[in-house]
Amino acid sequence: MLRIGICDDVSDARLSVRWALERILDRRRMEGRIFEFSSGEGLLRWMQAHTGEVDLLFLDMEMADLDGMETARRLRAVQSCLQIVFLTGHAEHVFDGYAVGALGYLLKPAREQQLEEVLDRCLAAMCREEKVFLCRSGETLYRIPQQSILYFQSDRRQVLCVTAQRTYTFYGRLDDVARELGAGFVRIHQRYLVRAAAVERVESSEVTVAGQVLPMSRSCQSAALLELTRSLLEE
Repeated sequence: MLRIGICDDVSDARLSVRWALERILDRRRMEGRIFEFSSGEGLLRWMQAHTGEVDLLFLDMEMADLDGMETARRLRAVQSCLQIVFLTGHAEHVFDGYAVGALGYLLKPAREQQLEEVLDRCLAAMCREEKVFLCRSGETLYRIPQQSILYFQSDRRQVLCVTAQRTYTFYGRLDDVARELGAGFVRIHQRYLVRAAAVERVESSEVTVAGQVLPMSRSCQSAALLELTRSLLEE
């Protein structure tokens, strides 16, 4: 499913883009979910609680108060893999977007064909992007960049995926997560799986990740120390 955000302080502009995107998704028989935001401030507040829940964002450059460029800069600080496409009514602004790694820009009013081409570029970029871990919580599918993951913690039938920005909770087994991720993630305990590159310090029975001390069990100690040492040497 492709998750799309539209941020524009003009209601008619948001609706125009939404209706065009819905026609494209329907024509292609693609599953999609569209979120609307009327301000950069509102978008940023929502993103704080929903990091990783939008794949593609159409962002108006000329919004009041917090403009599109500043909104994009703040978003980039917490979500590097978000695909951003700027919407603008002024051609002289189009090159500004590349400073924040924008996928592209569209002059208003955006034509349906242009939006369809953007979707193609977005899907291609998502295929090329860094490795991600997929997990589902309720009706929401999260795409979490592996390099942002600190560790996983098992809590009965639930697994917590801890990143610097937020913690994701989903139903699953830590054994399955470890098998899926493979190299780069090390089992240090029956309840903990850490990303080796995020480990700051290793002691006889403890591992420190981002300032958090996690237990290392005796049964995992030998294999974990070997894998963590190997990862350190390969960096």
